[in-house]
Amino acid sequence: MHEQLTEIRWHARAGQGAVTAAKLVAETAMELDHYIQAMPEYGPERMGAPIQAFTRISASPIEIHNNIEFPDVVVVLDETLLPIVDVQRGLADDGVLIINTCTPPDTVRKALHIASARVACVDATGISQDTLKRDMPNTPMLGALAKVTGIFTLEQIIAHLRKTFGKKFSQEVIDANVAAVTRAYEEVQCS
Repeated sequence: MHEQLTEIRWHARAGQGAVTAAKLVAETAMELDHYIQAMPEYGPERMGAPIQAFTRISASPIEIHNNIEFPDVVVVLDETLLPIVDVQRGLADDGVLIINTCTPPDTVRKALHIASARVACVDATGISQDTLKRDMPNTPMLGALAKVTGIFTLEQIIAHLRKTFGKKFSQEVIDANVAAVTRAYEEVQCS
């Protein structure tokens, strides 16, 4: 876990689980004795409308309480947002852009004119359809986030998923989510 403040901005469409993913990341950090914030930004959007969510993680108390304008990490759960939302807005030069796509990172880098930030790509939709039997890319993106940023280990994310999901889902659903996180961790590509 990084000692400084880490700010993550999530871009998705309503219903894809970005708000849940932002909370799961924050809760995992809290279990590791870090200070956290997780918040959505949406109004009365309909299913499928673009939304944002935010996560802050720090070893020290967090004294800012606004949306994240200059993220260290941007996670995009739906690549169809790329032409309509400026997902790179404010991304730190040494930041990371993680996208749910089958497109290779170098191709994304060129298409989005990204000079210095790292670009990571994973087919979270395909992974979720294989493991969860539905298009729910948020869980696989947790694995990609862990691998690319080192914010958590794969084991820490899985332990939190088991604990949290164990209260509300069957063992079959828990195992499918663990498989989704693990596959994305193993399959994410970065440039």
